[in-house]
Amino acid sequence: ERLPYFSLPGDVAEFAISDSCLACFDYTNALADVVVGYMAAPLDSNSMEQSYQTITVRNSRGELMVQSALEAGRLTLGSVATGSGSHESFVSATVSADNVVQAMVGGELKTEGMPRIVGNIVASVMRAVGPKGVNFARYSLDYHLLRNYLHVIDEWGEG
Repeated sequence: ERLPYFSLPGDVAEFAISDSCLACFDYTNALADVVVGYMAAPLDSNSMEQSYQTITVRNSRGELMVQSALEAGRLTLGSVATGSGSHESFVSATVSADNVVQAMVGGELKTEGMPRIVGNIVASVMRAVGPKGVNFARYSLDYHLLRNYLHVIDEWGEG
């Protein structure tokens, strides 16, 4: 069953996100030559296996790997990823409303998500007015960075 993110139980993150992920600041695999993933890729189908993925090439070794895969017929490239919409206000709103963050700062952990109909409405509004493509990727990176920073402070303090 597919549920909008906002309708998931608030305590789902307690068992779905490991402490090592919450303490990670290398969300984009910064030292990799090539990174492949769904960040900024359009979800054009209901199946992740059928959807585009984004390739980030960071250096000449990565370029050589991509070129080799293209020449071997193992890779097909689409258009360059683009984006629209501001992501900053969405990051702030998500961090302040996020159940994981609220639990870290002493708030109450909600065990129930939004009713499905409300979650669908919120998801539709976010798709219509929220950041898209590369700007959604920026939103996701900034959100995870802030969430993880707060987690590290919560677990080990500032000092």
